[in-house]
Amino acid sequence: MHEGCSGSFESGKQVVDKLRAMGFSSGQISIPLDIKCEECGESFEMNTFEAQCSCGMVYGVTPCHAFAPENVQAAGKDY
Repeated sequence: MHEGCSGSFESGKQVVDKLRAMGFSSGQISIPLDIKCEECGESFEMNTFEAQCSCGMVYGVTPCHAFAPENVQAAGKDY
């Protein structure tokens, strides 16, 4: 985001915090990503840069890295 596409994050919480600060959380991902929740094992379609599984686990991905599910990071349940 401000670091360009080379910015790195140590945790999913940092990703989600950055998305929220920049106003990108509800932005649409150009190609929805199929994510398997690491909390409950349910698969869901991630359509926005910040998304939540039905069990409450929150996930985030930066716009620069929203092309592959392996770039999505978990921030925590009800984060």
